[in-house]
Amino acid sequence: MRISRQGVTAGGRLAAALAMLLAGVAAAGAAPADDAAFLDALTWGIAPSGYAELRRLGRARWLAEQLHPPAAPRLPPAAQAQVDAMAPQGTLRERIAALDAQSRAANAVQDPEARRVALQAYQEALNAAQRSAVATTLLRALSSPDQLRERLTWIWFNRFNVHAAKANLRAIVGDYVDAAIRPNALGRFRDLLAATLRHPAMLRYLDNVDNAAGHLNENYARELMELHTMGVGSGYTQADVEALARILTGVGIDARPEDPKLPPERRADLIRDGLFAFNPARHDYGDKVLLGRPIKGRGFAEVEEALDLLAAQPATARHVSRMLAAALTGTEPPESLVERLAGVFARTGDIAATVEALARAPEFARGPAPGLPAPGNPVPGFKDPMRYVLSALRLAYDTRVVLNTGPVQGWLNRLGEGLFNRSTPDGYPLAPAAWNGPGQMVVRFEIARQIGSGPAGLFRPSNPDAVDEPAFPLLQNALYFSLLADTLGEATRASLSRAVSPQDWNTLFLSSPEFMR
Repeated sequence: MRISRQGVTAGGRLAAALAMLLAGVAAAGAAPADDAAFLDALTWGIAPSGYAELRRLGRARWLAEQLHPPAAPRLPPAAQAQVDAMAPQGTLRERIAALDAQSRAANAVQDPEARRVALQAYQEALNAAQRSAVATTLLRALSSPDQLRERLTWIWFNRFNVHAAKANLRAIVGDYVDAAIRPNALGRFRDLLAATLRHPAMLRYLDNVDNAAGHLNENYARELMELHTMGVGSGYTQADVEALARILTGVGIDARPEDPKLPPERRADLIRDGLFAFNPARHDYGDKVLLGRPIKGRGFAEVEEALDLLAAQPATARHVSRMLAAALTGTEPPESLVERLAGVFARTGDIAATVEALARAPEFARGPAPGLPAPGNPVPGFKDPMRYVLSALRLAYDTRVVLNTGPVQGWLNRLGEGLFNRSTPDGYPLAPAAWNGPGQMVVRFEIARQIGSGPAGLFRPSNPDAVDEPAFPLLQNALYFSLLADTLGEATRASLSRAVSPQDWNTLFLSSPEFMR
């Protein structure tokens, strides 16, 4: 169906069509059994160029390349230029040392008004760092050809969540994503666990910087077991939490250029790597027992042994496998699938191997093929706000690079899933029930109308005097007419038939239950 270019109506027919779409969200059937659905399930959303690439390579080769991308993240030149322009100068340690000095100097100012201005400048420096982290993360998610790695980067960040609003994490969270999460998103889980443990964002957020012999802070130890590895109710005890907290004493942050003063017998145990520091003067060198295993007190080697033990637990294999399956399908996975994935995880410790097993599983893509699901039908779920917004933009603009990610973060904030804004360690919820309430649907419709009606500020260059570059979302593209149109239910077809303009049609399509999945 092609429609004439008339203005968007704000009244009757559009509202009635929206009501039909909202009513259909809960009752919609399964996702389409085709390559488009397979692609959509493993990326930030189907786009014409991405679908053409999958068809060119075939599923097996496409999946292999996504599971094993180049070590260096790739971006189109226009997106890379933006990322390069926002790249912070100097090492993280140098940047934090400079910010700490700025904060101390501001607080030392005697004049109240001058102190207020100086502290405001410090806060703006932190805010600017967070804005850059948000922008680069969104640009990579929207434009990177390594889509599976970018999906998993967000999934793992959400699992190893930190809240940017705490302390100076606004200046650290971008490095956390780029240095700890993304390089390990498809690698060995044990390496990911270690990278998050050694990053100052995690150590600051969960207070391990305050964990010292004689002054235990159990926050990180508890979440390391409850969220990051074994999971609630998996058999560990409060005694295990205390033992792990003792093992983690002395693991923290040190931005000072000089080493701490240590007795001669402990100097060899000191570890410094950027901001990360293991200070033996703060470590409990007593022996411990963790999960029934005696661990001899000997410094940071205890931490390494504890990570080995936690990563190898059968409960960790099940917990991580369940999370991956739920995140990539948008629904609670069956126990049979979780057990099979856990078996792969336990044998290999490898994230890519576990995700590959999920992609090949009949529960992920129901179909006759015994290997890769072709053709298949990914398990129907419901998109969380991040996936909803990014998939809309990828379908609407495909290879065109967004110039201003501010509106995207604004939409995510309105939908309750702003980047780096989750204050609790558990990360944003994965269950569809967290995102499909009536209030969420109303806000999604408003955002669908903004995306569907024009550039919405996405193509306004950073120059404050600049205006939007000409742009219009093309949802009725060749991919739609050749493939996506056939996936729509009768209610959605009826609603779209009432559209009176391309903007109206775009809004209704992005509000449809089929697109919400």
